[in-house]
Amino acid sequence: MPSETPAYQVTVLGLGAMGLPMAARLAEGLAVRGYDPVAERRALAEEAGVRAFESAREAVADADVVLLVVRDGAQLDQVLFGEAGVAPVLRPRTVVVLGSTVGTEAVPATAGRLAELGVDLVDAPLSGGPVRARAGDLLIVVGAQPAALERARPVLDLLASTLTVVGDRPGDGQALKTVNQLLCGVHIAAAAEALALAGALGLDQEKTLAALEAGAAGSFMLSNRGPRMLQAYDDDGAEVLSRLDIFVKDMGIVGRAARGAGLPAPVAAAAEQLYLLGQAQGLAAEDDSAVIRVVAPSRREA
Repeated sequence: MPSETPAYQVTVLGLGAMGLPMAARLAEGLAVRGYDPVAERRALAEEAGVRAFESAREAVADADVVLLVVRDGAQLDQVLFGEAGVAPVLRPRTVVVLGSTVGTEAVPATAGRLAELGVDLVDAPLSGGPVRARAGDLLIVVGAQPAALERARPVLDLLASTLTVVGDRPGDGQALKTVNQLLCGVHIAAAAEALALAGALGLDQEKTLAALEAGAAGSFMLSNRGPRMLQAYDDDGAEVLSRLDIFVKDMGIVGRAARGAGLPAPVAAAAEQLYLLGQAQGLAAEDDSAVIRVVAPSRREA
């Protein structure tokens, strides 16, 4: 009898707000394993059809693709090359897909260290939030060698509604995502200031939001974060879909990239200060829509 062809095996490392819905989406069409240091997240993954493991090294055994959903460059290095890092146990020709925004600085060196092990890196930072992740409706920008990208295609095609190949170097994806985050961070901050001003002028903020959405001032971030900004004043606050301190990290990446390129970015720098103030005021773990409370600590009723 002919031997069976092994299943295309995917491992997701990091089952947090974005990693878990992505793993669940992938499990609809692929064999998916997962790991997260938090036992509760592993249990939720099992409920979603993802086989969860108690160590990252166990989870990546025989993986064709390892999708990393990490917080920052330091965590990326720890997951791959730390004391219990997975890089030494990956098979040659495994593809590591980096879905996180970590900035351009760390990626070339990471790709080089993986290449020494015969492992390819696909730089594929993504955007869209947990709901769109679960639906396979993400924007993913990619920098990768064509052969590595081809091997990662089954994963990326399930997750992305828009997949843009920026270039063939790991780091190219991070560069475009940095530009994306500049706009996202500024748009959220601007939406917060606009709705706070509406309240200060005695306007009904819900009606103001609806009117702005219908005109030239509308934006995705205004429509997406606006309602949550108004919920930010409730006792429980808005549901946490994107933590405020993520934009502390991302706007820091934007600032370093702009300075490295010798480019002034005063609007981005001003937005970064709002997120830093929010973090200093104890809002780091709240939804990023809570940045409105930095501008207007309490809601004014019309």
